Amino acid sequence: MIDVDVHANAPLARELFPFLSRQWVDWCLERNWQVPPGVATHYPPNSPRTCRPEWRPDDGRAPASDLSLLREHVLDPWEVDHAIVNCYYGIDSIRQPDWHNAMASAVNDWLIATYLDQDPRLRASMILPARDPEAMLAELRRVGDHPGFVQVLLPVRTDALWGRRMFFPVFEAMSERGLVVGLHYGGTADGVPSTTGYPSYFVEEYAAEWQAFGAQLVSMLAEGLFQAVPELRVASLEGGFQWLPAWGWRMNKDWKGLRREVPWLSEPPFDAWLGREDLLMFATDYPHTHDDDLAQLLGAMPTSMRAATMAGNAREWYRL
Repeated sequence: MIDVDVHANAPLARELFPFLSRQWVDWCLERNWQVPPGVATHYPPNSPRTCRPEWRPDDGRAPASDLSLLREHVLDPWEVDHAIVNCYYGIDSIRQPDWHNAMASAVNDWLIATYLDQDPRLRASMILPARDPEAMLAELRRVGDHPGFVQVLLPVRTDALWGRRMFFPVFEAMSERGLVVGLHYGGTADGVPSTTGYPSYFVEEYAAEWQAFGAQLVSMLAEGLFQAVPELRVASLEGGFQWLPAWGWRMNKDWKGLRREVPWLSEPPFDAWLGREDLLMFATDYPHTHDDDLAQLLGAMPTSMRAATMAGNAREWYRL
């Protein structure tokens, strides 16, 4: 079994102080700043969706805040070969650019010291300061060659769609290092979180998030990212997958009438994806709660697809 999405939470800023310069430690202390606001927006701390009851620590610690908890809840009982650690820290919700960049570096160094260096089963997604392409490149040059990092975690909500040409050098740097692009639930954009305005309820925002995944994938396809960086690998994390066939059908339909705008798309964008057995990868999404039934899902799959979904696809995709 390979789990492609387990979370590691740095609950308070002081856990990152060893990895920050004195300037940014002072910034946090002077402002009594504990955590970026984006984290609580996407994962309300006491929401049942944020943590399964059996994974919520009895001693008051934040869920998924310690390697011992990950070992107890997932790695050991599930007999996991590898797990990919993702830390959605909400860096994108920090507006001061230099602080934003410093916190991204601190989280990556914290992941290396606290998780990657402590358990050989673990790999991780590095995070990047998503508001600054030049800073993204600098961070890739700084730690992108660390063998424990197999992916870059990119929030699905952004100020600019990831397919925009200004990001091409960033994706080229990821591809050169063999890093997968992990589009992940979350993100803080300057605009509204939907195409028409702000939702009234968390459930609206949560249920409609797949639209952001669709927009990002269309952007990557339409802008010609995969022609510019042909070896690039992209994973969609924590966004579901049942929306993909209908959305892909619509993308192919509209491509037929508008392909003159995007001549580099010489084939229907999604025909090659439909009916394949190497698309899905297993994730617990630890510690979050989903109303899922793994046995039912595996039972609905062809026998040949089950082992691939639980381990084989991830082993090949992340080159584990």
